[in-house]
Amino acid sequence: MSSPHRLTELDKADAAQRGRGKYDFRSVEKQVQVEWEQAKAARAVERDDRPKYYCLSMFPYPSGKLHMGHVRNYTIGDVLSRYHRMKGYNVLQPMGWDAFGLPAENAAMANGVPPAKWTNDNIAYMRKQLKSLGFAIDWERELATCHPDYYRWNQWLFLRLLERGLVYRASGVVNWDPVDQTVLANEQVIDGRGWRTGAVVEKREIPMFYMRITAYADELLEALESLPGWPERVKVMQANWIGRSEGVEVSFPYEDGSGALKVFTTRADTLFGATYCAVAAEHELAARAAATNPRLAAFIEECKRGPVMEAELATQDKKGMPTGLHVIHPLSGARLPVWVANYVLMGYGEGAVMAVPAHDQRDFEFALRYRLPIKCVIASKTGAYEDTVAPWRDAYAEHGITVNSSPFDGLEFDPAVDAIAGALERKSLGRKRVQYRLRDWGISRQRYWGTPIPLIYCSKCGDVPVPDQDLPVLLPEDLVPDGSGNPLAKTPSFLQVRCPRCGGAARRETDTMDTFVDSSWYYLRYACPDNQRAMVDERVSYWMSVDQYIGGIEHAILHLLYSRFWTKAMRDLGLIKLDEPFVNLLTQGMVLNEIFFRKVDSGRIAYYNPADVEPVLDERGQRIGARLKADGLPVESGGLGTMSKSKNNGIDPQALIDQYGADTARLFMMFASPPEQTLEWSDAGVEGAFRFLKKLWSFCDKFSQELAEIGGLAQIPWPDAVPLNEKQRDARREIHRILLQANRDIGRHQFNTVVSAGMKILNVLDDAALVTLPIAKPGTDQAEQADRSGRNAVYKEGLSILLRLLAPITPHLCYWQWRELGFGPDVCAEPWPAPAAAALDQDEITMVLQVNGKLRGEIVVPKDADRQAVERLARAHEAVQRYTNGQQEKIKRVVVVPGRLVNVVV
Repeated sequence: MSSPHRLTELDKADAAQRGRGKYDFRSVEKQVQVEWEQAKAARAVERDDRPKYYCLSMFPYPSGKLHMGHVRNYTIGDVLSRYHRMKGYNVLQPMGWDAFGLPAENAAMANGVPPAKWTNDNIAYMRKQLKSLGFAIDWERELATCHPDYYRWNQWLFLRLLERGLVYRASGVVNWDPVDQTVLANEQVIDGRGWRTGAVVEKREIPMFYMRITAYADELLEALESLPGWPERVKVMQANWIGRSEGVEVSFPYEDGSGALKVFTTRADTLFGATYCAVAAEHELAARAAATNPRLAAFIEECKRGPVMEAELATQDKKGMPTGLHVIHPLSGARLPVWVANYVLMGYGEGAVMAVPAHDQRDFEFALRYRLPIKCVIASKTGAYEDTVAPWRDAYAEHGITVNSSPFDGLEFDPAVDAIAGALERKSLGRKRVQYRLRDWGISRQRYWGTPIPLIYCSKCGDVPVPDQDLPVLLPEDLVPDGSGNPLAKTPSFLQVRCPRCGGAARRETDTMDTFVDSSWYYLRYACPDNQRAMVDERVSYWMSVDQYIGGIEHAILHLLYSRFWTKAMRDLGLIKLDEPFVNLLTQGMVLNEIFFRKVDSGRIAYYNPADVEPVLDERGQRIGARLKADGLPVESGGLGTMSKSKNNGIDPQALIDQYGADTARLFMMFASPPEQTLEWSDAGVEGAFRFLKKLWSFCDKFSQELAEIGGLAQIPWPDAVPLNEKQRDARREIHRILLQANRDIGRHQFNTVVSAGMKILNVLDDAALVTLPIAKPGTDQAEQADRSGRNAVYKEGLSILLRLLAPITPHLCYWQWRELGFGPDVCAEPWPAPAAAALDQDEITMVLQVNGKLRGEIVVPKDADRQAVERLARAHEAVQRYTNGQQEKIKRVVVVPGRLVNVVV
């Protein structure tokens, strides 16, 4: 950080007064934040004299108030940013707002205000909260995705990708709420009904825009190996989502000769076990059969209202109806019935499966229900599972040996797949191929509060891209959704436009872009937010890649995958020279708190905030229950759970800051748990953090007052310049030993043990054994003066280390006391403390003593003792004397590992 703005003399006097006595965190934090803001202390400028460090926490949705998950996320990022600044890096830590999305529309309907006003008001409040926590954010780079100067570039890149064929328009099946007249995400469909209206959700096929992310499937998968700084589980989640499968495409000819039903299978070795085929409700074969079968048509409509998530499909009842149509097995020639089944999704594979009940659990359950044949074609290698086993209880899904598959009997998995694929290819009824679970990214949303898609529809010219010079297509900010569909479609000033090509009457596209588009490249825009002429510029090359990205595990798949795709697409357009956006990824754990509730009328559950509940204790002070403060009646505990509005177990960060201060909030968040693990909320833990800061403040304050009596910190030498007595040397050695471990821990993001190290150092300094004499005063003899001088030197160095060690975590207090003690103007501009070799040096060392390889004690030897001296001390040790009965001739040899251990072999 740069030097802070200097205060007026009156300000200095006021500050000095506040810096005495009681820890007045409110005035201290307020004044320090004013100084940082006036000095633009966190402003990042491109420079070549230092290595860069780009630290980024996932930007928040402006929902109204910060929650504790935000506080934890951004404190982690701020600690890393401040630490690296002290390590000599040129640091960028920006902030912005993921400001488009459905919650703003819901709030607008509830409150009767435009989403723009609701969003901007929330941004203003949350920005104030972030500043109150003292985060070293470069606010000059702030962005909001709902501002035209940002979403203009969403539109511009959309058009470039459209030109390259990486954006296309196609029909897609969506969840349609007929009352709200909008598309719902899968998680917004509850028991087949819209989450807000309760209306029965329909599956509709509507035209949508897609981004061709599948074109990058191989690279997205392979590049995961180039990300050693990512958690392994995140890379596994991404790999599974991409879902690369090697298998065989199989064609089952229609019985009437009109075509063939295509399926993809990873188990071609089970082909001869297929006893029926099943298709999704949206499959063209289902539609053909339903045209003359009303019962089947009704069942298909029922399926279209069902879940579309694989996890839900796996647990739901397997239902189906026969189509009356048949296909021909490509190798055996058997006639197989075709069913419509609710467990087959049109969005995966070909929307059809060859059903092998003996070797697939879903097919097995379906076959049992409808009494379809089950034919075993795979036997275990040990022969423990044969087709004669009856009755069938489960599918046998393991690899094994082919049976009942003449002429392919007796083959193991790989040879069987190769042989069957070859036979299919010779008949032009199949081939080996690779398939991905990943599907192209549908970005169209039938909603208002999002980036307008920049296309115009003209009856003469067709689909016309909006010319670059007419970008951005501005989203009207004064509309209030009423739940009856997209208001853009009912706003003539937006909808009606002239065709850019022919000048005739035309209309705009009213769909807006998925908000994942907004968050897929914001990290690039932070490098050049003021560029009005280009999406990115050369500053991106300086700052990218992001050195440390921090966010919740819930974003491990889609957000990170889309961001990686977006980076590669921009690279291929020549806009950036970058393969991967994030070098290191930290996924912080959730913040947990106890859940309290009562079951009220009609089985409904009422939740109560922990702040409104008090414990019920027995005579031994042990908690035996809880009750609501308001009425004194019992409440039940639901145990620990993630803080959420639905469970009413959140803690208001602002209340925490108001009561204890930002530094206490930050300290508790870093001390309570390592960042990747869940954090259990504890009022006692917060109180403990506050007590520590008060203790640190009082210690610094007392020492500051003593310094004033002797002319200030400059009158005290550093420890290397004065003789120290034994207690002082021990204290100094312990401080540097603690620092050595803390430096290892902070590099591993173990901030909780760094806080613990700070507490230990303060305990060493506050140890009465170190304070052998009062502060130096005139009239004392030379020995007393030397003792006091050594004590003060240890204090000076110890506080210098302690305040720098804690500065990234509790910056306000450390900044204030660093200046008050006279170390300098800004602790955050000081170098990170390093342990001194001289301080760690010892005259004696302790070595492990073994007899015949078993631990028998320790020996203390001079640090410069040679092997013979160590052996003499080991032979004379009472433990060795005891095992040899004092007879040295029983010792066969003595093994010395210098500095570590001695093993006496008897």
